[in-house]
Amino acid sequence: MKIFFILGATGAFLSVALGAFGAHGLEGKIPQKYLETWQTGVQYQMFHSIGLIAAAFFLQHHPQAGQAVWAGWLMLIGILLFSGSLYLLSVTQIKVLGAITPLGGVSFLIAWLLLILAAVKYM
Repeated sequence: MKIFFILGATGAFLSVALGAFGAHGLEGKIPQKYLETWQTGVQYQMFHSIGLIAAAFFLQHHPQAGQAVWAGWLMLIGILLFSGSLYLLSVTQIKVLGAITPLGGVSFLIAWLLLILAAVKYM
């Protein structure tokens, strides 16, 4: 699906921009612990933006693979929940936001599992 490629490339672009912002714009403004939290969000956003691009390529060759469609949407949801909650936690230091992060992690895990199942079925 074209949308997953576009979302993945956009997510990767934003990962680079947010990584630079964290390293240069937030340094000295938030505690080191939260800079590391920010960087974790950036890393997982990049990994799963690449995962979205992988889902797009898979679907280009296997458009009938519903598991790959679900995997793409779950990766996007995971980025929003996992990385988004870490970004918010870093800048606000509201610790309860950390409770959202595992929901994004579960979305990532299910997404990768679905891609594995799609590969077993269609490759």
